[in-house]
Amino acid sequence: MDNGIWQTYADAYAFLGNSLLKPLTQTQTVGLDPAFWDAFPDFGDDCVAGAVRVCKAQAQRAQSDAEAGRDVVQDAAVEYTRLFVGPPSPAAPPWETMNREEGVTVGFGQPTFEMQEVLRGMGLAVGGESNQYADHMGIELLALSEMCSRAQAGEFDGAAVSAFLEDRPLSWVDAFRAKVHEAFPGGYYDALLGLAGALMRQHRNALA
Repeated sequence: MDNGIWQTYADAYAFLGNSLLKPLTQTQTVGLDPAFWDAFPDFGDDCVAGAVRVCKAQAQRAQSDAEAGRDVVQDAAVEYTRLFVGPPSPAAPPWETMNREEGVTVGFGQPTFEMQEVLRGMGLAVGGESNQYADHMGIELLALSEMCSRAQAGEFDGAAVSAFLEDRPLSWVDAFRAKVHEAFPGGYYDALLGLAGALMRQHRNALA
């Protein structure tokens, strides 16, 4: 991959990862702007393009709701809280440990340790106010983004990116998205995770 394509992937993953780590009241709200999705890369893939269209349609609905007087940013923040925070507990826990097997209710497990090792090997660590477990989908996507940036600079091997992609976020994004879809079908995060899954599958195939 060349001509900046690695960095394009990096930017896409960074947007998706950051979108899952904080509600829209605490981060950028560009995902609610239809024009943002007009510029979002589809990498020439029909499935990614379809997922982008779903995101744009969701943003268009939000725009109409805003024009009608609804606080769509607050609505998305409420959706985020119910899905990923609670109370009483998250409807869709965003940690790999809790999406690997049915019935697992403990957030800290083997995938958490493995992600800590991945981050440590890259000279990174989980920090900040969120104090999230390392196997949070948002953190895994940000790690993937960083790998792509380093691959663009010739500092990371494409095969290593492919292995991480396959073993970590792609392996459980569908199970995670299914829980989101069950709780908020057609919502903002349902659309984002549909895009994340489509993008990672396209990327995996491109690297094969």
